[in-house]
Amino acid sequence: MKNPLLSIIIPTHNRPQLVLRAVKSALEQTMEDLEVIVVDDASQTPPQLPQDSRVRMIRLPQLLGGAAARNIGTQAARSRWVTYLDDDDRILRDMASISLKAISENTSTSSIAVISGLEVVDSRGKVTQKRIPPRLRSQGTHFFLEELETGYSYNTKQTLVVERKVIEQIGGWDETFRSRVHSELFLRLNCACSIIGLPIVTYQLTAHEGVRVSRDVKLRQESFQRLINKHKSLFKVHPKMFAKFLCDHAEKSLEFDQPQAAISSYLYAMQLDLKLTLKQIKLLTIHILRSYRKQVFRQTLNNN
Repeated sequence: MKNPLLSIIIPTHNRPQLVLRAVKSALEQTMEDLEVIVVDDASQTPPQLPQDSRVRMIRLPQLLGGAAARNIGTQAARSRWVTYLDDDDRILRDMASISLKAISENTSTSSIAVISGLEVVDSRGKVTQKRIPPRLRSQGTHFFLEELETGYSYNTKQTLVVERKVIEQIGGWDETFRSRVHSELFLRLNCACSIIGLPIVTYQLTAHEGVRVSRDVKLRQESFQRLINKHKSLFKVHPKMFAKFLCDHAEKSLEFDQPQAAISSYLYAMQLDLKLTLKQIKLLTIHILRSYRKQVFRQTLNNN
């Protein structure tokens, strides 16, 4: 049997129902020349996957984490191109064909990767946010540390389609990270290849109340500091975007009730770009006040 063109790698842990939805979205692609590799990271109950010749499952005997599961899936892949689908998300039907078409039409002789747009949906399937990536980040740049054009977002990294050999050449996913794994990978990836952004939504990220690594406050702080320490030289080259990165982290820390971490990040950001940091704090304050006013207004209506 000839090797498929694309491998869709899905790491999963204790989400037997959600992962079925992810697998289904992979199998419903308009392009059939693909394989689906589910890496079950020591789930208590292994998922029951569809009977399809394109689906394979690798079951790990002990919990290794998402980065390790992605690496194992990459090593098992038989295709030239790979993409990674989170088990609680889904890809839209044209994701594979749109991404590979863009790759085939590219005339560059250097290595390339493709990312595309995503939409955030709530538990009822309602779209609450749409994100479109920047058009291009040339090889040798530093992805999210480059200044971002208005109206675009760096937070579509889950849509990555890239050559398997490129992932292998940069050392794969860093298994010392449990959170911020995509951010860390992209800093190394952009040094090895150009990243093309497509203004088309191909991925649905599901916002739900279940267990998510991104909500683990301890892991978030540890991985944030680990990311800065590992790529300190890159962050120093981009003080303005480094300050913005710190402000974004501070805002999330406040959201997760970690005021000390937020203050620390804001103080660090002020040393890098005082004007930008004060502007970010002002915008956050306005947002909080508006939200508070709306809440008070609703309570007043309810009381009356």
